[in-house]
Amino acid sequence: MQAPNFILLYVENAEVSAAFYERLFSQPPIGSSEHFAMFGFDNGLRLGLWMRDDVQPKPNSKPGAAEVLFPIETRQAVDALCADWRKLGLSIAQEPTAMDFGYTFVALDPDGHRLRACNLTP
Repeated sequence: MQAPNFILLYVENAEVSAAFYERLFSQPPIGSSEHFAMFGFDNGLRLGLWMRDDVQPKPNSKPGAAEVLFPIETRQAVDALCADWRKLGLSIAQEPTAMDFGYTFVALDPDGHRLRACNLTP
């Protein structure tokens, strides 16, 4: 079976979202237009930002209905990343906390998509 390697988020404004993620990732998109932007990562993953009004068929989901997970190596690194993202102006929806699956926090992008950073419990 083919493994997924692309996450596609529907956004209100591709240029605004691309600028947000460029700051977050400290790298520019590998491709962009007025209605779409794509980021590429060393592990092969791609993150696409597609202007919601251009998507066919029209999506019926609401922002925040899914999460993008960022695996983090230590609890201390989770706390440090939360502080860094707060300095970048990200809204923190869940403060760092221990949950059944690990130590985690959740931030939001401009469209309300959840960005979960987590030190997963083995």
